[in-house]
Amino acid sequence: MKFEVGDTVVVKLTNEEGVILEIMNEKMVMVEVRGVKFPAYIDQLDFPYFKRFTEKKLFPAKKEKKYVEDVRREKSPKQKVIDGVWLSFLPKFDTDEFGDDYVDLLKLHLINRTEQPYNYHYQQQFFGKTEFELKGQIHPGEDIYLHDIDFAAMSDSPGFAFDFSQLKPEKGMAEHFETNLKLKPKQVFDRIEQLKEKGEATFTYKLFDDYPLAPKDDKPDFSWVGNNGATIYDAKDIRRNLQPARTVIDLHIDKLVDNWDDMTNTAIVGIQLREFEKWYDLAISHRQPSLIVIHGIGSGKLRDEIHEILRTRKEVKSFVNQYHPSFGYGATEIYFV
Repeated sequence: MKFEVGDTVVVKLTNEEGVILEIMNEKMVMVEVRGVKFPAYIDQLDFPYFKRFTEKKLFPAKKEKKYVEDVRREKSPKQKVIDGVWLSFLPKFDTDEFGDDYVDLLKLHLINRTEQPYNYHYQQQFFGKTEFELKGQIHPGEDIYLHDIDFAAMSDSPGFAFDFSQLKPEKGMAEHFETNLKLKPKQVFDRIEQLKEKGEATFTYKLFDDYPLAPKDDKPDFSWVGNNGATIYDAKDIRRNLQPARTVIDLHIDKLVDNWDDMTNTAIVGIQLREFEKWYDLAISHRQPSLIVIHGIGSGKLRDEIHEILRTRKEVKSFVNQYHPSFGYGATEIYFV
């Protein structure tokens, strides 16, 4: 769901701002504008932050055309800064026919302010689908341009996913490190307002401070198992002895437990996510090409939690939540690598 209860929105038809009071279904919400409440289709609404940057003023003061690169930059400190790996956004301003500045696009840069070189695999995503992808290497002190993204596209809360690994693997360090950044429209709006007030050129988000250590290999000792009557399987036979996988799983709580009426929403979602993880792991172990997860529509909380998990999994090639004749919009189909 693009919007949440309490979000400020603008009605495209009248250009008036209002507030989301209730999520009615996947397509409609209840909106209040100047004290009047009415249902509205989601595609008739948008976030107001981008309108405020681009709308034309009635009596604008004439200004000289200016770009963010012209803003005075602070002098770089003489001492070399070592403070992690960062994702930087450079807003590109333009001027309309009335002489007003507006943000046209954002230029993305990857900055390495550590003493180590890394391999990186970058993916820019909308609604779980990869729109742009780039692989490369970044060395200490290097600033790499990734790509441009339209400023208006930030209203769809894009995701920026990275998978890092050491260029020269060191013993005791993790084989790879994944991190994901997802920005909401208001976050972007606030950061641009801040940089304009401070006279700065970019706003940044830290991806990590230090490359992580490898997880501890605390393997339990099973040498006693064979002496106590338990069956030991050869590794190549593991799949034959696993519980059969499913191609479709239903996470409706009434399908999972009895007497759930008195449970809190948090407890219900916890049970549903554990069930999801169980069948997800079995699908991977049995090398299934895909898996359909029925999560229902409801408030969208369970769907969003599952989508956040899927964005971090290397085994997932893609996933989609679109209309299905059997499940409507209440299911997500996952495709594995």
